[in-house]
Amino acid sequence: MTAAQALRDGLDSDADGFIALIGACWGEYPGCILDVDGEVPELRALATYFRDQGGRLWVAEQGGRIIGMIATRPLKEDAAWEICRMYVDGAARGSGLATRLLDTAESHARVSGAERMVLWTDTRFTRAHGFYEKLGYVRQGSIRILDDISNSLEFRYTKPAVGLVVEALDAAAAASAERRLAELLIACVADGASLTFMPPLSRDRAVAFWKTASAAVAAGSRVLLAAWCDGRLAGCVILDLATEENMPHAASLRTLMVDPVERRRGIGRALMRRAEQAARAHGRRLVMLDARAGSAAESLYRGEAWQELGRIPGLELNAARESCDTVFFWKRV
Repeated sequence: MTAAQALRDGLDSDADGFIALIGACWGEYPGCILDVDGEVPELRALATYFRDQGGRLWVAEQGGRIIGMIATRPLKEDAAWEICRMYVDGAARGSGLATRLLDTAESHARVSGAERMVLWTDTRFTRAHGFYEKLGYVRQGSIRILDDISNSLEFRYTKPAVGLVVEALDAAAAASAERRLAELLIACVADGASLTFMPPLSRDRAVAFWKTASAAVAAGSRVLLAAWCDGRLAGCVILDLATEENMPHAASLRTLMVDPVERRRGIGRALMRRAEQAARAHGRRLVMLDARAGSAAESLYRGEAWQELGRIPGLELNAARESCDTVFFWKRV
């Protein structure tokens, strides 16, 4: 956020600024019509509207003009808080303002007891989708149909807000996580993780990998588990169910990743244990995996009581293009 931008609590008297900002943002998308008095009269006293629901509203100003806004309020289910009315003026995008606004609202929700964040966004707002997905939100549930003048359809996005949480992603969530998981894959490969790619890994290849993975989730041949640490999507692992016909009781683990900046927080161990539970839930009693000899992954697997099957000398290359042994493991679950 630049020095010329000021963040403060929103007031009912900011109504004209709210209406102007939202109207401009909606105007970027064909068919989005802002009918204030007919459909969103709360914009006339928005601070009171959110305060009455136990929530809070913020605005960002520059030169006396409102250039950003966001609100949050508690929901009745699952200790969740909703992110609402997030808009940023077109000229202020790319300045870090959107991230600052969302961080402010999420921080308030967490200290107020939120365990999960939820938001709804119009299916036409593709730029917003990319922003939320980059910050760890994934799609969940059905599309919401609004009976409004704009014929709006909305996606529901969500993420755990606090602690270390591992969840299985369905097809929609897996597809919406592709951007963030591609970033993680690039970072892990650059850090020398025991994966199947060589650095430098291009973004196009990383995205293509996760598009294939999410398609497999949709087909039911893979389970994708994601880990959030204090609201940040920080790791994942794939449980591959596509075994041979004579091995219906087996599965394999692939692409265990933990963000390099989040290492040593128990994320990898939590993913492994949740993957073993998922294998059992899918009727798989035997799970296999492999790791580069001497890697952090090998140490993790041994610590989780995986049994070494054997190794192949010089099977893979490390980041320095040096030959390394590959160790194969198995475990009954």
